[in-house]
Amino acid sequence: MKKRGAVTPNTAALILEHHFRKRPRTVKRIRGGVANHVFEARIGRDNLVLRISEKPHKLQVFMKEQWAVTEARKHKVPTPEILEVCNDILGLPYMVSRQIRGRSAGSIGLKKIEVLRELGKYTAIVNSIKTHDYGHIFDWSPNKLSPHPPWPDFLDNELDVEGRLESFARLRVFEPARLKKLRSQVHLMRQWKDRPSLTHGDIRLKNVMLDEKRKIIALLDWEDCMSTIPPYWELSIALHDLNIDEKQVFLEGYGMSFEAYREAAPDIKAINVLNYSRAVRHAVERKDELRMAHLRARLNGAFDLYSL
Repeated sequence: MKKRGAVTPNTAALILEHHFRKRPRTVKRIRGGVANHVFEARIGRDNLVLRISEKPHKLQVFMKEQWAVTEARKHKVPTPEILEVCNDILGLPYMVSRQIRGRSAGSIGLKKIEVLRELGKYTAIVNSIKTHDYGHIFDWSPNKLSPHPPWPDFLDNELDVEGRLESFARLRVFEPARLKKLRSQVHLMRQWKDRPSLTHGDIRLKNVMLDEKRKIIALLDWEDCMSTIPPYWELSIALHDLNIDEKQVFLEGYGMSFEAYREAAPDIKAINVLNYSRAVRHAVERKDELRMAHLRARLNGAFDLYSL
């Protein structure tokens, strides 16, 4: 593995020159860190984005993204065009895609109602793409010997649902009655038999690019995509940051009636709560008592103004 700092604009130029047979006119670092480096480049008329990871396992993640983006584009969902996923040049995984010129929907402030409606429509299309197996290893993987767990095993092994519940109990995150209710909901989730489909895994406005008319031109960042039973996982994340009116508009775009949402809501809430296990763990590791107090209040419904 390359040492931190070894990935430079010249590194990016070498990779792009290998694939395009010409030197980039410009290469500019736009993000960088311990694990990921992102560059903008121009070769001829092509504006490109190159992502390089210092973690070898990211090759599999990039391959998964490429498959998901390709399938979504087949269904008329706007996504970046991924041109290459490889690790040949430096032994580091990288992905080359065409650059999307537009504006991030995360910066549009209050003018987002119609964007959310359109985003709900595209999210429903993504969730209609049928897949096989559960989790991060699904149709994209060419491996024949990879494990293909049934749904309960996916909950236990990949999501570690029981570990999360035990952590909540040990740290007394929930009032006893609420923890019992969460356990009951997880028990019901284990019995799901529905066929899986594609889940983007991070449907948020920050991952949406708009044109000058505020129309969606790309859904970005498919790194967390996986195969799950719709719509629960997707909606637990997509609705999380929205206020109640924005949730309503998103669901209208998604094509989900209020009756259907009310039926699905306990499962969506349960997944959302389980996803807070990471935030709880971080607060414990940092010995942040104020953060823990806030999380306990939130997860026990103190900030829910819409129901008793």
